[in-house]
Amino acid sequence: MRLFAGTPFDRPPVCERCGKLEEECACPPLPPPKSIVPPEKQTAKLTVEKRKKGKLVTAISGLSAAGNDLPALLTRLKSACGAGGALDGDTLEIQGDHRERLRMLLTTAGFKVRG
Repeated sequence: MRLFAGTPFDRPPVCERCGKLEEECACPPLPPPKSIVPPEKQTAKLTVEKRKKGKLVTAISGLSAAGNDLPALLTRLKSACGAGGALDGDTLEIQGDHRERLRMLLTTAGFKVRG
């Protein structure tokens, strides 16, 4: 018995679109990924929401997930605020009321900020 027998590493690679072996695949190449929309053309909307047990969350909406690297932006904002947060669809959520700090950080990154 081989080391990887019966695992995905034992099977030959197949095309994700047609299911044929990669050597036999005749699918056209995928189009290049969409380019990132520059921050100057986007407006971020800041709101503060009250959650369970009186917890405050600063929500940043209005940024498209297709034109941005939202997980990287969320990581940068969380570390600058010293707070936790999450990505909920197209909305970035930072724990606590950090509107002023986030407004400053987003404007220095080039985004237009509303709210």
